[in-house]
Amino acid sequence: MILQRPGRLAITLAIIVSLFLLLPLLAVVPVSFTPKRFLSLPEGEWSLRHYRALVENPAWGAGLWLSIRIGLISAALATTLATLFSLGMWMLRPRFGGVLMGVALLPMVAPPVVSALTLYFFLITLGQANDLVAYDTLAGVALAHTVMIAPFAVVLISVALAQVDRRIDLAARAMGAGVARRIFQVILPNIRFGLVSAFFLTFVLSWEEIAVTLFITSVDAVTLPRLMWMGLRDNIDPAIAAISVLLIVLVTLVAVSRALHAAWRGRKAG
Repeated sequence: MILQRPGRLAITLAIIVSLFLLLPLLAVVPVSFTPKRFLSLPEGEWSLRHYRALVENPAWGAGLWLSIRIGLISAALATTLATLFSLGMWMLRPRFGGVLMGVALLPMVAPPVVSALTLYFFLITLGQANDLVAYDTLAGVALAHTVMIAPFAVVLISVALAQVDRRIDLAARAMGAGVARRIFQVILPNIRFGLVSAFFLTFVLSWEEIAVTLFITSVDAVTLPRLMWMGLRDNIDPAIAAISVLLIVLVTLVAVSRALHAAWRGRKAG
């Protein structure tokens, strides 16, 4: 098989498209250095006052820490539930598997407002019986996020399982391996990259979730996206531009690190 390198025209078009997509993101960088109290481009004088506000205002740190905790809990729950569901579908192949898959993916296609209202009334009802998993609590938000992001984990893990040769599982079963041993020693090791991808994707989806969060939180569980939304709605705080720049830098570092790691593995394998 002969692999053809992209020509100059293709590379030029790729660069133009990339710049077209990235330039709007870069426009927020100078705004974050404005010395004024509202969103504006700096005129001669640049200031770090809004970056200092991120450190001095405890609300930003609290919102960041809460978003991290909710993201980790939601991603862990969503990945676990999706793994159990996908394994059951793959191993048992039930007669109405298509219907079950449709039900599992329903939160993915339902309008966000409908899901938000449903989860709002659900958490209000739960709050009448307990104070832990309820409206405007960490556990309540994590549960709601789990419901919203689990379908994405189901898709990723199901795709990973579809690439596993069933004869491996049949061979383990023929040699007397029980269900638990087949799952943990045969199947899961073969889909570990799918599991990691599902966890990472669901964490990112939980991190950026705002539509449902607005309905199920008030004053106690203020996540970072909700805090940013409140700043845009109330007074358009330029600190939002500063936190946006920091998030862009973080994502860029992660992407570059992964690219360098992949290149290093490629050279090592070659």
